[in-house]
Amino acid sequence: MLSPERLALPDYEYLAQRHVLTYMEDAVCQLLENREDISQYGIARFFTEYFNSVCQGTHILFREFSFIQATPHNRVSFLRAFWRCFRTVGKNGDLLTMKEYHCLLQLLCPDFPLELTQKAARIVLMDDAVDCLMSFSDFLFAFQIQFYYSEFLDSVAAIYEDLLSGKNPNTVIVPTSSSGQHRQRPALGEAGMLEGVEASLFYQCLENLCDRHKYSCPPPALVKEALSNVQRLTFYGFLMALSKHHGINQALGALPDKGDLMHDAAMDEELERLLLPFFRLAQVPGLVNSVTASPEASCLPSRTPPRVGSPWRPLHHSRKVDGESDGSTEETDESET
Repeated sequence: MLSPERLALPDYEYLAQRHVLTYMEDAVCQLLENREDISQYGIARFFTEYFNSVCQGTHILFREFSFIQATPHNRVSFLRAFWRCFRTVGKNGDLLTMKEYHCLLQLLCPDFPLELTQKAARIVLMDDAVDCLMSFSDFLFAFQIQFYYSEFLDSVAAIYEDLLSGKNPNTVIVPTSSSGQHRQRPALGEAGMLEGVEASLFYQCLENLCDRHKYSCPPPALVKEALSNVQRLTFYGFLMALSKHHGINQALGALPDKGDLMHDAAMDEELERLLLPFFRLAQVPGLVNSVTASPEASCLPSRTPPRVGSPWRPLHHSRKVDGESDGSTEETDESET
């Protein structure tokens, strides 16, 4: 049964909105690059598996950055993959630096740009001291905002700078995606940055921006809600408000609520299914003792399997925290002492 959204749009608009052409072009390119291997099991099967991976969100793994940022679905899939792969960092309470989080991102996308990771770290740290330690949850929600709304935030940075300089909001010039890539974020040391801008005027400019912006932007009603309790705000204060807003996280749909961030029922069930036969084998009476003398004994788990530490434990910056951060900068600052 077709959705109401599908019925309300002409075919070409629906296909464009879902970026079907982007995926068709990518599938054909992969088909041509691997035609010898694909010919063994058929083109139809290849397209079936390709679009199944798109639906499951696994198509972005180990792909180039230009592809993972090409569509909103790709960005959501990458955010979800990063969370699912490295949530044990948060479970173990490890604190990592910006460079260490960037290494994790490069495990999924080898050419992931350092600049995006630095910008996400500055949302957490509120300044340029990007070498400080951050909790997984703090970094993840800041990274979500920075990565998914990257072009929108470049335009917001331009608006903020214009408001600081006293320009009329009605004459604000919004940068294009190409010019915004190299725009410098407002420096924290500037006097205007410390004072911030008037929240109501800032929101009026953002509302106009959302109406004409061709890239993804947060729902204007939720942006207004995030700014409703302040009279003045700084640029990084605005980004932090977005990253901590429950409604914006739900609207984006990539990550669970913060309280459920360390739980992934589907992944846990899959791991349990894979490991269960080994644990059952280890619990057979006398089996472990009967094979301890054989070379294969080392392949079997013990009756009481030892607790395996996090693979990130050897990192020399890793520390333990008593509980998860509430998203404030106090936890990050305390980790430096």
